[in-house]
Amino acid sequence: MVKCRAILLALSALLVPGFLVPSDGSIVGSKHDFSRQGWSGGRICLPCHTPHNANTTLTNAPLWNHAVTTATYTLYSSDTLNAQLEQPSSSSRLCLSCHDGTVAIDSFGGQVGSRMVTGDALIGTDLRGTHPISFEYTSSLANEDGGLWDPTSAPSGLGGTIETDLLIRGKVECSSCHDAHNKDGNEALLRIDNQGSALCLTCHDK
Repeated sequence: MVKCRAILLALSALLVPGFLVPSDGSIVGSKHDFSRQGWSGGRICLPCHTPHNANTTLTNAPLWNHAVTTATYTLYSSDTLNAQLEQPSSSSRLCLSCHDGTVAIDSFGGQVGSRMVTGDALIGTDLRGTHPISFEYTSSLANEDGGLWDPTSAPSGLGGTIETDLLIRGKVECSSCHDAHNKDGNEALLRIDNQGSALCLTCHDK
């Protein structure tokens, strides 16, 4: 199973440029390890990924096996927002395919499930109360905004720049901040520890 997981993640990195693969692939024991749920068949990867007959209708969807949401979202808005927002892009749409509450967690492999996300994990389709996603974060945006670091040169804290380590094809997406495979006890599955607002200050020049 561990070898299967490693192969899937390696193939994802090769087939889908820009997809963020966690450094240690540590989904085992994480909040997204559904192997102990009866509906998963004891499989860790299968609710999201499959080595065969994957969904190829979305870009940036590594060997995808889960049903994909078709919801239209109410987007974040603010008088101080300089970025141009779009409906969630494919990588964020994959996250929302469980977390928007319109698709069951156990809808994968062609089957229609019935178990819905609840509680704090339920984001819904109204994204006005969340950090904006699916927008291009560029040097031009940073200059226009005046309160953002230049993503092409500012360090991410993960070894490279914001652009290389945190953006998905140049955009801020769910996985810019969150690692779906995180098992480090990080309640919000953050890619960077936010103590002292460190994650926020990685991009925001405040």
